[in-house]
Amino acid sequence: MIKVKEAIIVEGKYDKIKLSNFIDGLIVTTEGFGVFKDKEKQALIRHLAEKRGILILTDSDSAGFVIRNFLKGVVPAEQIKHAFIPDISGKEKRKTKPSKEGKLGVEGISEEIIEKAIISSGAHCSSDSGRKKTQKDITKTDLFIYGLSGGENAAEKRSRLKKYLDLPSNMTANMLLDTLNCILTRDEFVSICTKLFDQNQKQTEA
Repeated sequence: MIKVKEAIIVEGKYDKIKLSNFIDGLIVTTEGFGVFKDKEKQALIRHLAEKRGILILTDSDSAGFVIRNFLKGVVPAEQIKHAFIPDISGKEKRKTKPSKEGKLGVEGISEEIIEKAIISSGAHCSSDSGRKKTQKDITKTDLFIYGLSGGENAAEKRSRLKKYLDLPSNMTANMLLDTLNCILTRDEFVSICTKLFDQNQKQTEA
């Protein structure tokens, strides 16, 4: 059981049930796309974000990212943390068939993977293993230097990096940058990129 300060925002009741088994904290559901028209739920989420911050934990499919991006338009960016589950093919036990994209949702992912995702997000957890960074030190320039943006093979390289880090494939370049700054130091980022892409460019000062 880990204690999380931020209110955790998930899509549905089964996600909430899953997290309640090992998370000590406030868990709020969006009822899928229902939050788009639910002004009271939006107001609640804004209030929670202002008072304690929110941690968004949606599925890694397209629908999950639509909800995540909608919430980014409802709540100031500085009040949001993001936790991402990796792309894992499969079907939840309660369902008769896989989702449209064939990926497991939050309810189907193991507790260990979810806990790792929450801790890596930079959320305020009872565990001391959560990464607490005071500033972002991986920049858009770093992404460019290592071929992750602006180049012919940038999308393919981002895909390789996301797969290596167990991040969802739907993640945009900007969201990837935000996430990298939550889970890696710049030195770790450089080391991984050098390993993956065999880069020989001169490393710049942070």
